[in-house]
Amino acid sequence: MSSAAIATVIKMMESLPEAVQDQVVEHLREYLEDLRDELQWDISFQRTQQQLVAAAQKAKQEIAEGKAKPLDYNQL
Repeated sequence: MSSAAIATVIKMMESLPEAVQDQVVEHLREYLEDLRDELQWDISFQRTQQQLVAAAQKAKQEIAEGKAKPLDYNQL
């Protein structure tokens, strides 16, 4: 975020009552934590993308060869 953007947010926050500022800070904290979690998931999926594709291809091959059985949810 640029310095100008941060300054704008600060000015907006300063115009609010202190109790509301606290609420905004809490919402921002939660929002940023969610963004970090999403970034971690994206990184994890990028690292394993080739493995996921390979597993899907293997599953398709096993289905085509008749080696796969439908999942029985009652056995889980």
